[in-house]
Amino acid sequence: MEHLWTPWRFDYVTGGDRTRSRLGVPQALSEWPGETNCVFCNMIAAVDHAVNHGMPRAEAEAAAYLVERGKSCFVVLNAFPYNSGHLMVVPYRHEQSLAALPLEDANEMLRMTRRMERVLHTVYRPHGQNLGLNLGQAAGAGVAGHLHLHAVPRWPGDTNFMSVLADTRILPETLEQSWRKLREAMVDDPIEP
Repeated sequence: MEHLWTPWRFDYVTGGDRTRSRLGVPQALSEWPGETNCVFCNMIAAVDHAVNHGMPRAEAEAAAYLVERGKSCFVVLNAFPYNSGHLMVVPYRHEQSLAALPLEDANEMLRMTRRMERVLHTVYRPHGQNLGLNLGQAAGAGVAGHLHLHAVPRWPGDTNFMSVLADTRILPETLEQSWRKLREAMVDDPIEP
């Protein structure tokens, strides 16, 4: 019998406790004293706190799986991915809808999404990608109060009985491996003006 380990999904699958890591504060950044009810706001604040208290920026960003930071948006790996490379483009501004986002922020969000589409293609060579927003709880938004755009590489047959019957996804690489591959690929992909 083969064993497939996906320990990072346990909290998600079981509904786990509302621990600091579940609220977006990576274990390596647990010295951050604050906490809000938003996973994205917590994560950015914890990274900034760690950097302001002497942790090297690259180390803090790696701990949070923060792929890229822009002026008004950032890119982060999904801690509970559908597939390897599943990332999210998130505005710093805490808004529930795209219509509420200032146009400048929405433009940067789209530029970053375009770049991530290219980077995901370079790294994973998927046969397709899902790019999209879930606005509101009824639409499937996991964090309904803070707008974010998902980018998920897809291949034919990338779903199986484990997802359907066991509510479990099987992923061939760790989040650390995904983060490293994406960051390395971004070096060769220019930022659009």
